[in-house]
Amino acid sequence: MTRRVALAVLTSTLFVLGVDTAVAGGVGNNGSRDVEESGHASGRVLQSKITFNVKGSAPSKEGGPVTSTAVDWEPPACWYEPYWKAKDFKTYTEANWSMYESAGGAPEGIADDKARYEKGHPYKDFNVDKNDEGMWWVAVTNPKMENDPAADDCKRKPFWMDNGKAPDVPQAIDTETLAGLAHQRTVVPPTKISLAPNGKSTVNAPTWIWLDKGAFKPVSVTASLPGTGLWATTTAKPVSLHIDPGTEDAESLPASGECGINDDGSIGQPYARGKAELTPPCGVRYLRSSGDGSYALNATLTWEISWEGSGGTGGDLPNGTFATTTQVPVQEYQAVNR
Repeated sequence: MTRRVALAVLTSTLFVLGVDTAVAGGVGNNGSRDVEESGHASGRVLQSKITFNVKGSAPSKEGGPVTSTAVDWEPPACWYEPYWKAKDFKTYTEANWSMYESAGGAPEGIADDKARYEKGHPYKDFNVDKNDEGMWWVAVTNPKMENDPAADDCKRKPFWMDNGKAPDVPQAIDTETLAGLAHQRTVVPPTKISLAPNGKSTVNAPTWIWLDKGAFKPVSVTASLPGTGLWATTTAKPVSLHIDPGTEDAESLPASGECGINDDGSIGQPYARGKAELTPPCGVRYLRSSGDGSYALNATLTWEISWEGSGGTGGDLPNGTFATTTQVPVQEYQAVNR
């Protein structure tokens, strides 16, 4: 790395201190897991202290994150959180200044920051005399949204807050912020529907579709910020199944294609002998053969998402959806007259 490039990197690091960050975590067991994120590849990177724990959904290659049904909602792209004790912030920042100066940086390049944190405008000696009385807050960028324009909205330099006080600034971390981040990390299992007939469907004959009660379970995600008492848990529960036959030459049953959840938590009704002439409460009737191929039947499960958090907070979040595609071959029954 040339001296000029090194200086540019250090200067960028100094003046966006606390912006290029990530969300960290580890891997858990017994049906729960922590979500781990990585930060930017360039520059010196801070990692947020927010952790995520997921319960109710074992990792699956066929599963995935839900898609919000609200087009006007998105999780937070950036926020401010307490990060540094005073002495730690001083050590970190002075080390950056030293690296900057060693690379040939001019004193005026860091003069404003030295005045702000060291010389009393407005902080003196990084507030080390108040080391146990508060924290330095920094800006954090959501690593899942680092290219979103909203990720650049948190431009405040690190600022001090006494313990027990919340900053009166937009995007300061709170339980609603944590709930939005937990929503973004809600991963659900694949929507594995049951079909009858299970082989080839027949033109003009109903294909029954159902989900047993035990086929899916609520999924919860807890986001917490250690040392602050802040936490929020989102819970996603399946509420309906939407069927798209995969061709215009078909009828959805019911006509809306929306199959509601039954009182026992199941969806639709299993096919049984003797029901061939009945209309299923959830299914599809194909009107044309798929020939040598098949139709891509799309089953989209809607998950209702609510949240609760520390301090008695809580509420509802936008529903999420997750779709699974099943290939359905359709044959045309040929009657033989004698």
